[in-house]
Amino acid sequence: MEDFDEFIQARGDALLRYGYVLAGNSEDAADLVQEALARLGDAWFRVRQKNDPEGYVRTIMVRLHVKSWRRRHREDLVAAVPDHGGLDQYSDAALWAALQELPRRQRAVIVLRYYEDLPDQEIAEILGVSRGTVRSQAARALDKLRIKHAFQEAR
Repeated sequence: MEDFDEFIQARGDALLRYGYVLAGNSEDAADLVQEALARLGDAWFRVRQKNDPEGYVRTIMVRLHVKSWRRRHREDLVAAVPDHGGLDQYSDAALWAALQELPRRQRAVIVLRYYEDLPDQEIAEILGVSRGTVRSQAARALDKLRIKHAFQEAR
């Protein structure tokens, strides 16, 4: 299990940032990472042989995120990006705040497409939806972001 501990030390912070982008808050991000790493621990020997444990963890995180959204059927919106967490060093705080206002599935599609740079087919497989659903969710999300941006510039 030495390799597992080394993996967590090496990639833990990146996974937490990824979880934050998906979940929109640090508490849910930590829960996503913790649950995904627990599942990775159970499957470590099998996953390690495929040489992509991080891809496995990220896929689990997205699936857990979407599953929780489906279960609750509601959004957890926040008024502003928290000052703590060092998010500003990665990108514009206004962009992160706008992403948090998107429904969970749309946010997941945008994160996987633009943050992870995955093709639509792979996103569809991760989320368990069709490629057309990925495209429509991305289009809706981008429309919402454009409208919000245009409204803020008009002020």
